[in-house]
This record gives sequence, structure tokens and C-alpha cells, in this order.
Amino acid sequence: MIATLLTTLLPALIPAGIDIVKGVTNHFIGGDLSKPTNHAEWVEVQKAQTERLRVIAELDKPAANISRWVADLRASSRYIMVFLIFIAWAVLQGLEGGGVIAEGYAATSADFARSAFFFLFGDRVYRHVKSANG
Repeated sequence: MIATLLTTLLPALIPAGIDIVKGVTNHFIGGDLSKPTNHAEWVEVQKAQTERLRVIAELDKPAANISRWVADLRASSRYIMVFLIFIAWAVLQGLEGGGVIAEGYAATSADFARSAFFFLFGDRVYRHVKSANG
């Protein structure tokens, strides 16, 4: 039970812990040094962010000569794997309940399912909480 809680909660609390440490550090050193202090610095940061996003989009763009279904499959492969992990978790939970398999397999599949759930929803929730707190 403790191991399950740790594998579930610890990865979810690490980003919050990092933000707390950064906040305490910023409080003692007199502000967030990574934020721009004037308009010119803000414009430079925005240009750098725009360039970063352009490079990421360029890397993620499929080649021009591949079929549309291959591009769609490539773009959705992570979500297909998450779906398969959820299906495997559900099947293994049923098999464990029926006594067909040992309980370690179902526990491992639950760990994978928790990781997949946080992949789908954890980042969005974290961004929402972080933006609500300023």
C-alpha cells in the first residue's frame, strides 16, 4: 500500500516541490531573476520562445513524401500506447481477481496505468494550478 502511494504521489508532487524551492529561493534573493525586468528583455524572451517553438514544430513535422495515414499514426502513437496500457491493466485486474495470475503482474500494470494517466492529465492539471497561482 505504501509503495503504491509513493509511486502515485511522489511523481505528482515533485513539480510542486520544485516550485516551492524556487519560490523560497526567490524570496531570499530578492525576486525571480529569470523574469524580464523591462520591455526590451520581455521582447527578447518572446522572440526566443517563438524560435524555440518553431524549431520544435520543425522537428515534429513529418517528411513531405509520406502517406497521410502514416503521419496520423505517427502523431497518435503515444495515445494508442496509453490506450493499450489501459486495456492491459483492465484485463490483468480481471485475471488477478479470478486467480488466474499472480498479484505482482496486476500491480505492475497498475503502475503503468498510473504513469499513462499522469501523461494524459498531469501536465494539464499542473499548468492550470500553476497559472491560477500566478
